Amino acid sequence: MNYDVIIIGGGAAGLFCARVAGFRGRSVLLLEHQARLGSKILISGGGRCNFTNLGATAANYVTRGSPHFVKSALARCTPQDFLALVERHGIAWHERKHRQLFCDHSSKQILQLLEDECADAGVEVRLNCRVLRREDGGSWTVERITDRANPASSQYQLATTAGTFTARSFVIATGGLSFPKLGATPFGYEIAQQFSVNLIPMRPGLVPLTWSPADRAQFAELSGLAFDCVASLGPDAPSFREAVLFTHRGLSGPAILQISSHWRAGETVRLNLLPDHAAADLLAANRSGRREVKTVLRQVLPERFVQVWCARHAPAKPIAQLSRAELGALSQNLHAWEIAPTGDEGYPKAEVTTGGVDTRELSSKTLECRNVPGLFFIGEVVDVTGWLGGYNFQWAWASGHAAGQAV
Repeated sequence: MNYDVIIIGGGAAGLFCARVAGFRGRSVLLLEHQARLGSKILISGGGRCNFTNLGATAANYVTRGSPHFVKSALARCTPQDFLALVERHGIAWHERKHRQLFCDHSSKQILQLLEDECADAGVEVRLNCRVLRREDGGSWTVERITDRANPASSQYQLATTAGTFTARSFVIATGGLSFPKLGATPFGYEIAQQFSVNLIPMRPGLVPLTWSPADRAQFAELSGLAFDCVASLGPDAPSFREAVLFTHRGLSGPAILQISSHWRAGETVRLNLLPDHAAADLLAANRSGRREVKTVLRQVLPERFVQVWCARHAPAKPIAQLSRAELGALSQNLHAWEIAPTGDEGYPKAEVTTGGVDTRELSSKTLECRNVPGLFFIGEVVDVTGWLGGYNFQWAWASGHAAGQAV
């Protein structure tokens, strides 16, 4: 059973790549180890699929390689291109803050779009199909068979539960390690290792961060409380203004999920609690009488938070009695409150996986391995992590399109 292209992974990137290659006249086999396609698509965006972001640029992606790597793919498959496809299928959509686009009704519509497009493109899909391991339980039964007389005609052969297949192009679109309950596996990373393709160490991304024991004892009682602030890792690092959510285990909410993709163990997270106010001016304006810090902060922050935060960080005396040094330290703390998370909540709670196939190993134009002709990696398995808000779907479409045009 021979094809032009074999794609492993029936998620967003794999389906889009299959569709593009199929419409180019390639014979395409898409293999999915689960019983259905697009599991992560279906749960995305609260069931309404944040399918792209109209403002997606290279600046919205994190990679250890060149920050310019994503530019070529993003330029050739833009958010407007995917939106045009959505509208051609009659899917109603709406725009939310930060230019995020969602379906009006259901994520199922995006999955149906992709399935219909693949069917029209003649893509053969096999579900419940798993690549086999070798008898010794070691590497996967995937081989690159090279014709020494004509290396360009080399093929990939893989043995699966549905038989043995061969193809000239082999695309890995297996995603990362996030959401293991939906069937995430390390297959793509293991294939990279099998073909000596370098990996950037993987870890959870867009994930809640966890308290230190001392912070948990102090702030766990605020579970469920959320308010707007700016999260950053320092003055020269990216910052995100979004809601921060307190949980029993730590901090979550969009601002924390965004900063988590940049955070490394041992680093502190800084929260600007008063993004719309100058703390020094606010305190100075209330130095008359016997008003205390917590009385003033209740005007601009949730009372529950003020009570707990002030018990730890604000002197229990009137503002008028605070020294200049105390006022300065308090203002600094309100604009750069430092928290030292002990870790994160792991892949079960992570939106994505950061790290993965080193972008320096791939062509930015085609996503083909520079040193392994015919082998492509696309989507989340690559060391490209988008911000929260539709950017990771846009990378799936763009990288799938780039590879689909080249296979």
